[in-house]
Amino acid sequence: MTDRLKGKRALITAAGQGIGRATAEMYIAEGAKVFATDVNGDLLAGLSCETFVLDARDDASVAEGVARAEPDVLFNCAGFVHHGTILDATDDEWDMGFDLNVRSMYRTIRAALPGMVERGGGSIINMSSALGSVIGAPNRFIYGATKAAVIGITKSVAVDYIKQGIRCNAICPGTVESPSWHDRVRALGEQLGSQEEAMAQFVARQPMGRVAQATEIAALATYLASDESAFTTGHPHIIDGGWSGQ
Repeated sequence: MTDRLKGKRALITAAGQGIGRATAEMYIAEGAKVFATDVNGDLLAGLSCETFVLDARDDASVAEGVARAEPDVLFNCAGFVHHGTILDATDDEWDMGFDLNVRSMYRTIRAALPGMVERGGGSIINMSSALGSVIGAPNRFIYGATKAAVIGITKSVAVDYIKQGIRCNAICPGTVESPSWHDRVRALGEQLGSQEEAMAQFVARQPMGRVAQATEIAALATYLASDESAFTTGHPHIIDGGWSGQ
């Protein structure tokens, strides 16, 4: 590694597993002072950085975490994938999806921005998806709507605070191997009666013939956190193995 993030303080939500954990590990290796958080503190075991419980759905928890980290880099990684069409969706699922996938970023950005502005700059990285405003997929109504909203948040923050040295970007992955993805594969496999068929369906929509590794997304998150991306803001960065380019 090259110490690309040396001197930077990075706050990461949902750092216990998947993309969040891979990013925390890469940030650490690149020299950042990392504050890895998760609503489930047990998942943070083994990370060689400061860790603490943060509930991105709770204003007080977010405010306390931001005050503790005083981040130069904020990586909003918390989120959930709902299954189903608009006719399957319930009001409670809609509210939960927007609270976790969208409002959580409203909370963290609103809490972190004043300090970033006061210190002269910062990088905000929001986890969106290729699925949403970029491309559609079956049975992802709530998820697609929330991830499209994340791109709107990203662009708005970027244009409003560009003169204050704040950069705000979104990452839009395709399918990524993670514990939550394996949960979705198992659920689909139960519907289809075959785990192999479920896995094949997920892989088939990726032109590369495979899903992404969490470290591949973490590499993009590292670039966006670093000064190498100093001229990059307000952009949805698609990293989907060619899915949306078909």
